[in-house]
Amino acid sequence: MSWNFALILFVLLVVTGIIWGLDLAVLRRGRERRAQAAMAQYDAALVGDAQEAERLRREAGDKARRVPWWIEYAVSFFPVILFVFVLRSFVVEPFRIPSGSMLPTLQSGDLILVNKFSYGLRLPVIDKKVVDIGKPQRGDVFVFRYPVDPDVDYIKRVVGLPGDEVAYIDKKLYVNGELVTHVRDGDYFEPDRVSYIAQYKEKLGEVSHQILLDESRPQEYRPQYQFPSLGNCQYSRDGVRCKVPEGHYFAMGDNRDNSADSRYWGFVPESNIVGKAFFIWMNFSDLSRIGRFN
Repeated sequence: MSWNFALILFVLLVVTGIIWGLDLAVLRRGRERRAQAAMAQYDAALVGDAQEAERLRREAGDKARRVPWWIEYAVSFFPVILFVFVLRSFVVEPFRIPSGSMLPTLQSGDLILVNKFSYGLRLPVIDKKVVDIGKPQRGDVFVFRYPVDPDVDYIKRVVGLPGDEVAYIDKKLYVNGELVTHVRDGDYFEPDRVSYIAQYKEKLGEVSHQILLDESRPQEYRPQYQFPSLGNCQYSRDGVRCKVPEGHYFAMGDNRDNSADSRYWGFVPESNIVGKAFFIWMNFSDLSRIGRFN
């Protein structure tokens, strides 16, 4: 969806930009020449009345200078479209959280901003990286195009970096053989399940955040698709163990028992990454949620 919108925005930018340039360089001058020619027909000596001649001259000039509606709209909207295109392509892009897979960090209905240059500058539409500024770090919340359907945007937390070994066994997370500990932090009411669920504090890399985990809930671990590099993963009744390929990332939702993520559909290619999520700018149901998050 994001990719389609970017393409539509780019086409509108090109069309309105061409019209704006033609109007500035050619069409505007043509209208002025026609206006001068039309006004010249109403000389006071020909009309016989100087005041009437001046009125007719003004009317003829205004009519000749009148801008066609399609040019007027294009010229008016071009600066706006240019601003939006540059902003969402290189600075920040807004997204809406559609589900509870990132609870308690992000709720359904949160409107968030994604930093488009944290991981490098990319050419719009073709999405080719031209300036390498940084890489996703363990613990980042990032938006990416779903590898199974690139027209769909997903948001998850970076758990495994290229070359890492990530294991999720008996609902415990291991990165490169080290247990990622979590500490109980009360209960959280999960709207999707209409029940309370245990909340924990966890630290991935330098990022401390909260997760939801129901250790008593049975869960089946198996690949949903024959995803690329499936051979890098070993599935068992107790969990999954994966070696992250180069140029890819392992992503998981903070709502560990209610998230379709890399445990099921594989790795996130670096080329699919949109940017780093960092700010909730609106939630119409709960204004107190506005602000930064980890």
